[in-house]
Amino acid sequence: MLWLPLLLFAWACSSSQIPQKAVPAPPPASDQGKQPLAPAEQEPASPREEAPPEIQEKEEIREEAGLEKQNQGREAEPAKEDPGTVLEEALDTFQNAQAAWEKGDADAALQILDESYSLVLKVQLSSDSPLLQEKNDLRLLIAQKIQQIYASRLTAVGDNHKTIPLEENKDVLEEILSFQTTEKRQFEDAYQRSGLYRNMILEELREEGLPDELSWLPLIESWYKTKALSKARALGLWQFISSTGYRFGLKRDRWVDERMDPVKSTQAAVKYLTELHTFFGDWTTALAAYNCGEIRVQNVIRTQRVDYLDNFWDLYRQLPPETARFVPRFIAAALIISNPQKYGFSLPESSPPLKFERLTVNHPFKLSSLAAALGIDPAELVFLNPELRHDSTPAYEYCLRVPEGCAEKASLAVNNLPRWIPPEAQYTWHYVKRGETLSTIAYRYRTTASAIARLNGLRKLNYIRPGQRLKIPGRSAPLAPPAPNISPKSGEKTAYTVMQGDTLYSIARKFGMSLDDFLLLNGLAAEAKIYPGQVVWVVPKN
Repeated sequence: MLWLPLLLFAWACSSSQIPQKAVPAPPPASDQGKQPLAPAEQEPASPREEAPPEIQEKEEIREEAGLEKQNQGREAEPAKEDPGTVLEEALDTFQNAQAAWEKGDADAALQILDESYSLVLKVQLSSDSPLLQEKNDLRLLIAQKIQQIYASRLTAVGDNHKTIPLEENKDVLEEILSFQTTEKRQFEDAYQRSGLYRNMILEELREEGLPDELSWLPLIESWYKTKALSKARALGLWQFISSTGYRFGLKRDRWVDERMDPVKSTQAAVKYLTELHTFFGDWTTALAAYNCGEIRVQNVIRTQRVDYLDNFWDLYRQLPPETARFVPRFIAAALIISNPQKYGFSLPESSPPLKFERLTVNHPFKLSSLAAALGIDPAELVFLNPELRHDSTPAYEYCLRVPEGCAEKASLAVNNLPRWIPPEAQYTWHYVKRGETLSTIAYRYRTTASAIARLNGLRKLNYIRPGQRLKIPGRSAPLAPPAPNISPKSGEKTAYTVMQGDTLYSIARKFGMSLDDFLLLNGLAAEAKIYPGQVVWVVPKN
C-alpha cells in the first residue's frame, strides 16, 4: 500500500489548481416599452433613489450587462472571495467530514473531503501571506484523513482493524519454544509485573480504539521494566529512543526522563502506534515499524517488485534480524497468554495495579529525605517516580506520586526538606583527529584510555575514527598538543609524530624500545596501521 501514502502526500503538497468553470453573466434584459429618462429630467443627486422600483431594477441589469456587451464572446470573471473566509469554510467542511467518519459513513466523509479540498484550491496566496501556513495545514489534514479512511477500508472487514491476526506459523512456534524453555522464568516474571501497569495501558488503548492485545507489547519490549535500557539506548516500558520520545511529547532534561514514566510513555506509545497503523494500514507491519522505524520498513517495501504490501510476511525476511523476530515474539506472547495451558504454562497471579496519590511540589529535594519524614522505605518513592533521574524532584513545579494515605503528611513535610541540586556532569567533549589513539587522547586530558572507553561504551580500545565525538571524564583542560619530534629525554614519556616510511617496528627500534612495550604503551595491536601525522608515545631507552 505504499503507493497510497505517497500519492496522497504528493496530492496534498501539489501547487496545481483545479480549473474553475466560468459562470456566464446573465443575458441582457429587454427594455420593451421603457425609455430611459432624458438627461434634463434626471435629478443631479441619487436619481435611482427617486426612480420607481421597476426602473431601478432595469438600470441595475443594464450595468451588469454592460461589460458583457463590450466583451462579446468572452467569459465573465467570477467575483473574488476573501481567502480567510474560504479557508474557514474549508475547515468547517473538513470538520463535517470528520463527523461523518466518526459515525462510520466513510463514503460521505470522502465526498465532503473532496468539497473541502476544492475550497482550499480556490485560495490564491502570495508567498508572504500570513494565511499560507493555514492553507498548507488544511491540505495535509485532508490528505491524512483520506489516507486513514482508505487504510481502514483496505485492511478492515467489520471491526478487524481493531484486532491483530495471531497467526501460529513456523516462526511464531519457534518463539513460543524459546518462551517455554530458556526465557520461561523471564516471561513469567514479566507477566506478573504486567499487573502493575496493564489496567492503565488498557484504558489508554481503548480510549483511542486500539486492540487490547497491544497491552502485551511492553512484555516483548522491556519485560515490563520501567528502567529497561537497550543497546540502542532505547529506554522504558515502551523502549523509546530519545528522538522518537521527543517527537511524541516525552520530556528529557537534567531532572527527568519521561520515557521511564509508565503513564506518559504509554500515552506517547498509543500516539505512535496510531500513527503507524494509519500509515501502513495493518498491525503486523505497524509493529515492525515500531521496532525498527517507519523509514526502514518503507525502504524494504520499496525494494519489492510490486509497489504495494499485501501482508507483513511479504517483507518479513528482508527486515533486520531483531525486527524479523519482534513480530513473531509478540504474537507468540499473545497466544501463550490467551491460552497458557495449551502451551504448558501455569502463569502466576499478576501484581495488583499501582495505587498512589499525587502531590504538587515546587523545589528540589531528595526522595530519601521525604521518605525519612514519612517513615517509609525510600525505594517506594523511587518506584512510584521512575522518571526522576537523580531520585530527586526537579527545580520546577512537579507532580510527585506518593503512597496512598501519605499525601497530606507529605505536603506538610516537603516545605522543611533541604534543597538538593544534582552535580553537573563531569565530562568534556573531544573530536578525534586523524592519527589520534585513545592513549594519546587520555594523556592529553590526564585520564586513562579505559576510563574513556567505559564512558563512551567502547568495546575495543583501538577502535576510534577521525571526526568521532568522545566524552572525556573530568573537567580538566587538555594539555597543549606536543611539538612534533623534539629531542626526547631518556626514560621520559614523549610524543612522537609518525613520518613517511615509519613502521611500528622502526619507531620502537629508533627509541630503543621493544615492540611489545611500544604497542602496550599506545594501546595498539600488532597488525594496527599507522599514518604520517599520527601521534604516538615513546619512552626512549638510550
